[in-house]
Amino acid sequence: MARPHAGAEPATDRRVDRSQRVECGNRQRERTPFDALAGVGTVDDRDPLALLESQAGTRIPELVPVRYARMATSPFAFFRGAALVMADDLARIPSTGLRTQLCGDAHLSNFGLFATPERRLAFDVNDFDETYPGPFEWDVRRLVASLAIAGRGNGFKTKQRHRITRACATEYRETMDHLAGCGELAVWYSHIEAESEMAQVREVLKASTRKRVAKTIDKAWGRDSAHALSKLTTTGADGQPRIVSTPPLIVPVEELFTGADAEQVHRTMMKRLIDYRATLQPDRHYLLDRFDYVHAARKVVGVGSVGTRCWIVLLRGPGGDPLFLQAKEAQPSVLAGYLDGPEYENQAERVVTGQRLMQATSDIFLGWHHGPDSDGVPRDFYVRQLRDGKGSAEIETMSPELMALYGRLCARVLAQAHARGGDRFAIAGYLGSSNEFDDALAAFAEEYADLSARDHAALIRATAEGRVPAARVGG
Repeated sequence: MARPHAGAEPATDRRVDRSQRVECGNRQRERTPFDALAGVGTVDDRDPLALLESQAGTRIPELVPVRYARMATSPFAFFRGAALVMADDLARIPSTGLRTQLCGDAHLSNFGLFATPERRLAFDVNDFDETYPGPFEWDVRRLVASLAIAGRGNGFKTKQRHRITRACATEYRETMDHLAGCGELAVWYSHIEAESEMAQVREVLKASTRKRVAKTIDKAWGRDSAHALSKLTTTGADGQPRIVSTPPLIVPVEELFTGADAEQVHRTMMKRLIDYRATLQPDRHYLLDRFDYVHAARKVVGVGSVGTRCWIVLLRGPGGDPLFLQAKEAQPSVLAGYLDGPEYENQAERVVTGQRLMQATSDIFLGWHHGPDSDGVPRDFYVRQLRDGKGSAEIETMSPELMALYGRLCARVLAQAHARGGDRFAIAGYLGSSNEFDDALAAFAEEYADLSARDHAALIRATAEGRVPAARVGG
């Protein structure tokens, strides 16, 4: 499919004052009215399964069936794994052309908790595999569509889903308007602290819901490298911890390779750490240097990412304290085939750069490297802590009121990220002060939920007929 025209882009010259940039957004609204954002467009020539199958060629063959099986479990799981399908769909319909740094996969489950370097618990976007510059509404559309699909999965009625998706769009619009009135440093530092945020909304929630939210926060604080050590390792014959095998989800190096080959992979892992070290801030070199390599294993992660290469690496400090790092393969963003934008020599650097721009604060061990993987093929990997206060909401147990609050929270941090990476004045000018944008996005969310449900059903049929292989495993 030819790369589509993304729409007329307003001037973003920093010498143009705020009022002129707001006016650029106003003019863009005339070119792309809100009604143009409300529908899914022509869908007759779509082939979502062909798009999914096109991704299999660069993935670990024996894990591709696991990906299909995970996507087949529910319409929401399918949607999570179908970022490429939605990018193809969004490229077919009108766009504002108002660009920012996109998450690229801004569904509900890609927001969550993590510990900041200051040891506070933040709530933010937490997955950037598909990050790429593009029209701001692509992220907002994916977010509201995920709310509609998750709401259906939870049995919410049409009016309840409409209130949830509309509230999400409203929160995004109002947050962007607020940020357009803030100074540059205030925008750059804007963030959400999870614990203080929940203190403000506790009166809105039922007692049972408050307990569940508090439990999620407490659980996040307990998820760190020490917790991972207790859950993922056992003690080897040499007295050193070894990552436990739970194939195909976690497979230690020694089970993937034998003898000299396994030793070579361990040496490759240690070389990777040296290369990755150079991408960290200099002061963090000293911290990383205090840890020694112990063990590594291949790990299956996520839904859409299943089949891409991912390794977990265990290191230990001189006092025996653990550090678990995750090295995840970065492939080109699914958006890159549809949007005009920069070309990257290293896809992992793209991910890290996008994450550092969009997040208010990022993991101190976030970095990247390029080099031969265990199969000898050079690949790009980004590296971060496996667990550091990470936590996520249980979407399937949410009530309508909690999903509405959660959707608004996601919209707020997404607007903050977009304001850092794009022209917040032009975007705010486009959105305006009426609720027309909110209504258009809520209408789109329901239409796209219908479309995605049909795609999920098509995957179910394809697995039943043997067109695509599916292998169900736990985890």
